[in-house]
Amino acid sequence: MQHKDRAEVIHYNNCFGTVSELASQFNEVRKLSSRVEKPVMHISLRFAPGESLSKDQLVEIAQACAAEFKFDQNQYVCALHKDTREQHIHIVANRVGYDGKAVNLTNNYRRMANFCRQMEKKYNLKEVLSPRKFLSKEQRLIPRHDSRKERLKKDVRETLLQVTTYQAFEQKMKALGYKVLKGRGISFIDDKKVKIKGSEVGFSLSKIERILELRQKVEMVPKEEKMRAKMIQEYQPRPGLTAYQKLIEQTYMSAQFEQLQQSAFFKLQDELFKILFEPQQGEQQSQSLDPHWLMELKRKKKKQQRHRL
Repeated sequence: MQHKDRAEVIHYNNCFGTVSELASQFNEVRKLSSRVEKPVMHISLRFAPGESLSKDQLVEIAQACAAEFKFDQNQYVCALHKDTREQHIHIVANRVGYDGKAVNLTNNYRRMANFCRQMEKKYNLKEVLSPRKFLSKEQRLIPRHDSRKERLKKDVRETLLQVTTYQAFEQKMKALGYKVLKGRGISFIDDKKVKIKGSEVGFSLSKIERILELRQKVEMVPKEEKMRAKMIQEYQPRPGLTAYQKLIEQTYMSAQFEQLQQSAFFKLQDELFKILFEPQQGEQQSQSLDPHWLMELKRKKKKQQRHRL
């Protein structure tokens, strides 16, 4: 069976033919055990973005998986999917063997995690952590990279920087391809039908509502006050000044900055920045922050250091 540019069966084991022929063959064998309620098992193995193996290597992995889960003497089929970003294979197997015995699925998630780690080493693939519940206490502290959640987090943050109302936020998230579910909390379903809670990416419903509230207050600040704050935050000494003139100008601007720090507008910005960008426990801080805010943080640190001296 083959669909050009979509999928291809790359390995048969103790079975053959079309879809209907395979189904008939599986059914005949599964009758050998009347106690098995779910006679068919399905395994999907996906590679990291940018990684791929030859068909022969994929067949080797399918055969190794069958041996690991003790269905290597049973009927099974391995298919390669070609129409997705990451290369992956599907293994469909009959749990019931020709001897009438069924494959034992006890601890199958742990066994699959161990199997994946073995294949990564054997084929020099990117090594990833097993599911958290199978790790030691020390390994559970290692930060995990989830590209799907990172993308959602980035989309939520960038959207919140553009809107001031929840309605506008939801519309923009839908335009990005997400389905938004709002109840006691908030969740997002992406274009692959994967559901992720907002709290899992650091943006709970209460946090989103607080950010929108702050954004509304910032928008109400007079334009002149915003421009003055921006000028102070972006201050750079004028060229051509003598050392004495530079000292006078910098002293004046430092006084202006200290005064700005006491303003309601600055405090609004400061709180908004902290909620949006300060990393949660176990997260890495974003590398794409507003340069104005980075400059302001540097000034704060320098000021604190001067006070310590």
